[in-house]
Amino acid sequence: MAVIAVGGIQHETNTFAPTKADLRAFMTGGSRPPLTTGPDLFPRSKGKNLPIAGFVEQVEALDHHVYALTWGAAAPSDVVTENAFEHISGLILDGLKSAPVYDAVYLCLHGAMVTEHLEDGEGELLRRVRDLIGPKKLLVASLDLHSNTTPEMIANADLLVAYRTYPHVDMADTGARTARMLDEIFRRGKKPAKAFQQIPFLIPLNWQCTMMQPAQGLYERLADMESSEVLHTSFTPGFPAADIHHCGPSVFAYGWSEEAAQTACRRLAEDVNGLESAFAGRIYDPDSGVLEAMRLAEIATRPVVIADTQDNPGAGGDSNTAGMIRALVENRAEQASLGLMADPTAAEIVHRAGVGAEVNLSFGGHSGIEGDEPFEGNFTVELLHDGRFDATGPFYKGATFNLGPSACIKIGGTRVVLACNKVQLADQAMYRFVGIEPTTENILVNKSSVHFRADFAPIAEEILVCAAPGPMIADPADLPWSRLRKGIRLNPLGRVWQGPL
Repeated sequence: MAVIAVGGIQHETNTFAPTKADLRAFMTGGSRPPLTTGPDLFPRSKGKNLPIAGFVEQVEALDHHVYALTWGAAAPSDVVTENAFEHISGLILDGLKSAPVYDAVYLCLHGAMVTEHLEDGEGELLRRVRDLIGPKKLLVASLDLHSNTTPEMIANADLLVAYRTYPHVDMADTGARTARMLDEIFRRGKKPAKAFQQIPFLIPLNWQCTMMQPAQGLYERLADMESSEVLHTSFTPGFPAADIHHCGPSVFAYGWSEEAAQTACRRLAEDVNGLESAFAGRIYDPDSGVLEAMRLAEIATRPVVIADTQDNPGAGGDSNTAGMIRALVENRAEQASLGLMADPTAAEIVHRAGVGAEVNLSFGGHSGIEGDEPFEGNFTVELLHDGRFDATGPFYKGATFNLGPSACIKIGGTRVVLACNKVQLADQAMYRFVGIEPTTENILVNKSSVHFRADFAPIAEEILVCAAPGPMIADPADLPWSRLRKGIRLNPLGRVWQGPL
């Protein structure tokens, strides 16, 4: 029986995004529990699709005890402010200093956090924890599949365990797997050997989806590689919108011998590298995507779903660009819905006007993103809502939303989910709470890249990907890199990065 100190911080940083994550962003939490210190941490996360929830439930089932530190998460955005990082990491370290006794530390991390003053937020946090607890105590962590895993993270942790699904329906399961592996380390009485290798090309976010090949097949093989000699293998395709030295995919493995770890890592790297050309797919411009969706909808029995991938709030977007609204309206799409537009000013206007009112609204053009032009039109207010509702799909499992004053508004044949607060459109409930039944629409435009597939793929006739102007550039080769390490290819089989031109 052991005591494990539990905490962490999660943030996915898009260094090309328009807004930073300050302390308030962690206090709010978005769709996740707010920043919490001490005993309230475990009740707030219990039952949710979060690694920390799965870890605590599993480790207690294995008859170990947990001690609460501090944990918080903020919606993806530009860098985390220095103040927010230092405050939260300070709370975690202070908790460890005051803990009466513990045998190990578990941190629920993301792996792609950049701060105002640090390229590798997780690597620095792990280093500080390691310096505090010493070389003998166990330090383990769970990571997001999109972790830009660094050599420093590998060096300072005894075990890192990443998600295996994108959409991330296995977040709680990953925490539970981490707990079981930690228990095995306790039982064996020794730390595993580890191996790490970076992959030499960036992978666009849309083609990392594990519901599609080649990622699906790769992840199916991960579990098969684990054995009595290999404790764990992970593949992190990376978050390809962080202008840091170690941005990109990597593989890592843990074994009960150096040879077992190195062999598993090498084989996994060979598998990934051998599939480089398969990590690609078609991305439409807004007009072409809408016209194709309209063509498909003529004979479809289910909705055609379009990913508005470059304004994905789950990857740093603010859910407020107008490219896809314009394409739907100008191409006269019928029975189409878009979700969601985050615009507090527009939401206030709509709520003052009331149901049935005609209001002139302008969307987009606020992001500062090149090509994002305002769209102005007369909208009918169809329904008003306070923005509070529960998720029903597998990705947001257990989440309660508070999007602020919200509404369904209509222009031509297009309805728009309007809200005050941004959140990635990855749950059918995000349409239903304002009276839109997603299963009966011809076209659904979701401001998301991949997570929406968990709840929408079962109802979709076809899924298309569109690149309207937005902060989450779909092709990493189009980003203005400056700090990326030289020698990595900017997309599969693409140009080798040799530094700024």
